[in-house]
Amino acid sequence: MDNQRQESCQKPAQQLPEETLTALADLYKIFGDSTRLKILSSLFHQERGVGEIARQLGMTLSAISHQLRVLKQARLVRARRDGKMVYYTLADDHVRTIFAQGLEHISE
Repeated sequence: MDNQRQESCQKPAQQLPEETLTALADLYKIFGDSTRLKILSSLFHQERGVGEIARQLGMTLSAISHQLRVLKQARLVRARRDGKMVYYTLADDHVRTIFAQGLEHISE
C-alpha cells in the first residue's frame, strides 16, 4: 500500500475527503446484495463460467451476468476469455480479505 493510502486509512473518518468516503460507501453497497455475495462466495476458491455460477446458485444466466457486470465495474471480479467462454475469478486478495473479515465479524 502506498504511503498516501496507508495514511488515509489511519485517519479518523471525519478527516477523510468526501470523495473517498463516497467511494468507500459505494464499495460497501456492492457487498450489500446477497446475490453478489453468493457469486463472490462461489468464486472464492476457483474461477467459474457464468453458466456454472448460474447452475450452482439456481439463477438465470441473465441475472448472474448482470451481477457479474456490477462486480466487474467495482473491480471485485475479473474476467478471462477462453474462446467463446468467459471465466470469472475474484479480482485480488483484497476481495477475499474483505469477505473473510465480514464473515469473521458476524460470527463473533
